[in-house]
Amino acid sequence: MSERFDCHYCRDPLQGKKYVQKEGRHCCVKCFDKFCANTCIECKKPIGADSKELHFKNRYWHDSCFCCFKCYKSLVNEPFMLRENNKVWCSNCTAAEDAPRCKGCFKPIIAGDQNVEYKKMVWHKDCFTCSQCKQVIGSGSFFPKGDDFYCVSCHEHKFAKTCAKCKNPITSGGLTYQEQPWHSECFICSNCKKQLGGKRFTAVEDQFYCVECYKECVAKKCAGCKNPITAGFGRGTSVVNYEDESWHDYCFKCTKCARGLANKRFVCHNGKIYCAECPKRL
Repeated sequence: MSERFDCHYCRDPLQGKKYVQKEGRHCCVKCFDKFCANTCIECKKPIGADSKELHFKNRYWHDSCFCCFKCYKSLVNEPFMLRENNKVWCSNCTAAEDAPRCKGCFKPIIAGDQNVEYKKMVWHKDCFTCSQCKQVIGSGSFFPKGDDFYCVSCHEHKFAKTCAKCKNPITSGGLTYQEQPWHSECFICSNCKKQLGGKRFTAVEDQFYCVECYKECVAKKCAGCKNPITAGFGRGTSVVNYEDESWHDYCFKCTKCARGLANKRFVCHNGKIYCAECPKRL
């Protein structure tokens, strides 16, 4: 009498029937599907004996269920990535998902795309546009203002200070004099035209002069020493004026005794300056 060859679970004879061997046990197809089959992680249905099974890290799929979560492309014999919630992704969708997002269109910036980076933010080159005129800035110069970005032209018209002399926008550098902005190349000596930024100068009736030009062209000549009176540029910060003539304060002194007469009583005799005492001795 031959040995019985029965299903481990239902004890139905297996002679002449399709069966499955699982962990050293033989079972009919029906019992395999009921008791032994792995469950597909995607569709949650058993992977029957007649189905093709794929597995990865103790997870199982029907071959028809093993598709990219994003684009639904079959990943059988294709590279893939297992991501959150046990979802599989193709390499293209993984690259797009992990790529930085454009600040302008919010789409991924794929390797090879031309882009612009600023303070840990990134844009497609064509998405980096002026907040005012909407023209593409791309890799050109720009000015940030809060969350906005402006091309050079729009920034000049919207924000740049206007030079007190030429009335054109000051886009870089410049200086301020009496709370008015100037281009450095506009703030110059009225006589020699040299730039005055960072140098000593004086203003006379809205005209600016460097020290040398002021001495030569503008400053009054001292009636005593005949040199220019350059108040504020050196020795003698005070000026004495009398009858259309001027003196350095240290040059205004008695013709006879040489006593300094600035801020003191004096006498003019025959066109000369004396202290109050000396004319009595003449």
